[in-house]
Amino acid sequence: MTNREPVEPTLDPTDARMLLELTANPRATGVELAARLGLSRNTVQARLARWETSGMLAGFERRVPPRALGYRLSAFVAVVVDQHRLDAVVAELAEIAEVTEVCGMTGPTDLTVRVVARDADDLYRITGQILKIPGVVRTNMALVMQELVGPRTAPLLRRLAHPQ
Repeated sequence: MTNREPVEPTLDPTDARMLLELTANPRATGVELAARLGLSRNTVQARLARWETSGMLAGFERRVPPRALGYRLSAFVAVVVDQHRLDAVVAELAEIAEVTEVCGMTGPTDLTVRVVARDADDLYRITGQILKIPGVVRTNMALVMQELVGPRTAPLLRRLAHPQ
């Protein structure tokens, strides 16, 4: 199973301001960040290097909406798993291209899997593929009708950057 190392909360208000600026201007250079934020270039470079070394910015990839790739449907699949096969199930889920996220859960469901599909037939195929994984006991699916608030951290960064 792929585990992410927890990122220690080592950010301060200056870090938050830098990250907010990078969110607004992802192609900004260190020199540009320093000028926009009134920081020294060395301060900016040191913090960027620390984030890269710590893995805080690891896996930085541009968000391409699945719709732009032809995947108009999105669903959450609740998966109950034979606990002895959890790692193998997660590894197989990671091999399905349409699986965009897998989260371990507490409660009656072991995993919540976000999938994207081109249409209803494609979604049927993908959920069938999930059900065929050895160790998957059962699934339950909920179709996303509309994403009302997307993945985000900017409000948390704003709170840290400007504590009240």
